[in-house]
Amino acid sequence: MSNLEAHPAEIDCQTEVENADPDHDGSLRVEVLTARDVPLGGPRAMTVHRTLPQRERSLIGAWCFADHYGPDDVSATGGMDVPPHPHIGLQTVSWLFTGEIEHRDTMGNRAMVRPGELNLMTSGHGIAHTEVSTQDTTVLHGVQLWVALPAGAANTARDFAHFVPQPITVGDVSALVFLGSLLGSTSPVDTFTPLVGAELRIPSGADITLDVDPGFEHGFLVDSGRVEIVDSTAATLERTELGYVGIGADSITLANRGDDDTRVIVLGGAPFDDDIIMWWNFVGRSHEEIVAAREEWMAHSERFGQVQGYTGEIQHLPAPTLPGTRLRARENTPGRA
Repeated sequence: MSNLEAHPAEIDCQTEVENADPDHDGSLRVEVLTARDVPLGGPRAMTVHRTLPQRERSLIGAWCFADHYGPDDVSATGGMDVPPHPHIGLQTVSWLFTGEIEHRDTMGNRAMVRPGELNLMTSGHGIAHTEVSTQDTTVLHGVQLWVALPAGAANTARDFAHFVPQPITVGDVSALVFLGSLLGSTSPVDTFTPLVGAELRIPSGADITLDVDPGFEHGFLVDSGRVEIVDSTAATLERTELGYVGIGADSITLANRGDDDTRVIVLGGAPFDDDIIMWWNFVGRSHEEIVAAREEWMAHSERFGQVQGYTGEIQHLPAPTLPGTRLRARENTPGRA
């Protein structure tokens, strides 16, 4: 998914990691990140709820961008129709709950994004792609996530992976592990830094204890219902909120005390060592790198290639105007609940 903000902030994402060691009362430290609503497109825009990046926290492991959207009535908003647009220095992770999206990219891939199926695109030095919800889609609901590539892989070759995880059940809880390992399930999809990504469905009255890597940071993004991180400093997480737990925890218990079933996206990873700059659809290391990528995109450079088969009116999404100043540092400060 493209970041379609007309005036995207230029963000210097600096790595600073919270420790999950218990507070003085023995509670696990949890930082609650509240989403901001961002319209994608024009007057019939689909609204997304963005929890990463923000002032309080830029990264969770290498996860650097998290948009949650829907359930979206396509008849009212027009659904998703994102023209050819570029990326550098990142991987896009597409994960749907409802609906279907057609993906096309400059590698010639034409793939469908369907509920419970992972599509992971690696931009490396440069790629362009489109995303269009299908005509049969009436409701669109899912998450779009970005993973920052480490410096040694920032200019890697373009790539695309598709994976359908098998559901696993632990007690009353069901899970789909699409990246990394969790609950005894491992995704075969390679990543450039240690990561975990999973969907959990927790029925009313159920709970689950996750044995996690203490070297990972973790985030818990609530899609529906509400979830409690047991024995933590946080209040119950509501829909669209993301609870952050720093390194050090070897187990985390989630409980659904509400009347409705809960769906949670689990994001985790080893703390990211690089300070990165995010602007529009680019992840780089310097202001000059971002400027150069924008200029090459606007010049229709072969760095990004051409997307074939997109039938929309706009065949080359214009990049926003760069700010008149250099970077405004946005520190990734630790939260203290």
